[in-house]
Amino acid sequence: MTPEDLRAAVAAGILSEAQAASLSALASDRAGKRAGLPAEDEPFEFFRGFSEIFISIGLIILLTGVTGLLAAFGGFALLTLVPLATAGIAWWWAGYFTLKRRMTLPSMVLATSFGIGIAIFAFTVLAQAGLDERMIAILGFGLSALGMVAWYRRFRLPFSAFLTGGFILAAVYAITASATNLAGLFTGMSGYRSFFDFGENPAFATATLLFGIGAFLTGMWFDTRDPHRLGRYSATAFWCHLLAAPALVNTVAVTLLNGGGIGLLAIALVLITLLALVIDRRSFLTAAIAYVALVISWVMGEGGGTSWIFVLLVLGAFITAIGTWLVQLRARVMAMLPDFPGKSRLPPYGSTE
Repeated sequence: MTPEDLRAAVAAGILSEAQAASLSALASDRAGKRAGLPAEDEPFEFFRGFSEIFISIGLIILLTGVTGLLAAFGGFALLTLVPLATAGIAWWWAGYFTLKRRMTLPSMVLATSFGIGIAIFAFTVLAQAGLDERMIAILGFGLSALGMVAWYRRFRLPFSAFLTGGFILAAVYAITASATNLAGLFTGMSGYRSFFDFGENPAFATATLLFGIGAFLTGMWFDTRDPHRLGRYSATAFWCHLLAAPALVNTVAVTLLNGGGIGLLAIALVLITLLALVIDRRSFLTAAIAYVALVISWVMGEGGGTSWIFVLLVLGAFITAIGTWLVQLRARVMAMLPDFPGKSRLPPYGSTE
């Protein structure tokens, strides 16, 4: 909108002068923040200064002390309510640190405390209801996820999407996993490889893949609403992609390693790289490649020798090259791709300098 548009809106009675001035200031501020970023940056904020680290340490100690105090003087009858009380205190304090002070790291600490408190309370109550272990896990993680959804709706904290996804993934695992699967998971790499293999454990592997697809689509829903990466939609998408990449690669990498070895996995890695270039998400590619490196080094390490070191060297060189020339590579890839639905709502890709 131009200044003339704002003046016309004021003249028509659509906006007051104060509202028009606030809107103009907001637009200038958003444009200035974006213009001040490097052209190839993917904005992400974990904390704004050491004061947030200092306050976060204090909050962790304080919440631990409050929980201990409640447990010590609340009596056995109130013991199950202690986690819920801790979650309530975290909600209360978030009204100040998240809504008023807009502090990132303390808000993440409070959100995590809230999620843990809700989860412990839910599991404690459900365990006393005489349900079997699988149902307790499903309902416990499901209620925890709903609690984090409520947190996001109230405080609009992007990190809470990551916690929500984590609880949903745990509930999915509780639905699809069996005692035999879980026992095999801790027997070494062979058990792990069968755990996520489509051929040997299709239900669990499919559930993991579907979760990854769902997290990726959720991230893209947020991304397309903030293509210039200025607000909380983009930050929320960041956390969704951090969940999506390992879940997608988990099943694909293990299945390809079991079925076709490193060659097929290399092809999958190239396709993942192309996808990351299209959506302009280094976070997605970093999480995916880090997981691939972990799986490959684990597999190679089982057989002894030093071949896994060379695999890591190749992956390291690949990541460094992609990170160095990502803007140029993305511009070329996007220019080669035909128009597709949503292409115009992805981040700009015109510069190849």
